[in-house]
Amino acid sequence: MDKAPEIDVSYNITPGLINPVITRNSPNRLEFMKWGLVPFWVKDPKIGYKMINARAEDIEKKPSFRKPIRSQRCLVLTTGFYEWKKMILENKEEKIPFYITLKGQEIFSFAGIYDEWKDAEGYPIKSYAIITTAANKMMGEIHDRMPVILSESDEDIFLDQKTPLEVILKLLKPCSSDTMQAYPVSKDVNSPKNDSKDLLRKINNAI
Repeated sequence: MDKAPEIDVSYNITPGLINPVITRNSPNRLEFMKWGLVPFWVKDPKIGYKMINARAEDIEKKPSFRKPIRSQRCLVLTTGFYEWKKMILENKEEKIPFYITLKGQEIFSFAGIYDEWKDAEGYPIKSYAIITTAANKMMGEIHDRMPVILSESDEDIFLDQKTPLEVILKLLKPCSSDTMQAYPVSKDVNSPKNDSKDLLRKINNAI
């Protein structure tokens, strides 16, 4: 039996880092890819820092995404994510970070797409983007966008390359607000240098 790969724990994942995703490869396989999709046809891989997300509304039409959404889909594993809410505090606009999770579900997945780019020597680099959609009611109180969170029953359908594109596109919708919870956390999360479990601690006096 193959030994399970070791996954480094991180509480502040930022674009450009290597993270675990699941792909369909008879059977499903855990792979490690860079966050920030680099299309196979571009010359400069730095474009990946501008392509951390892919909008669900036009994903099948964008040159960088139309091939991956049809045949290179993945599940981006997560325990939660951060989003920043614009608020007026003491007559000053501030962005307050919130930590968002699913109720009663420790690990879940974002819908993702990936591609493989090769450098001048032919060395392959796999990278991914998270698919986003319009916010549900709960997330709308924080931000107007949110990642596509797949239900466990939809994960296999999403990965299956035989699933028709029209079915895939119907999965790219906001999940129910009732399944989610959010609370404010420390602004320490604003710096990628900070990476500890303390970042997940609820800050009661943040707002």
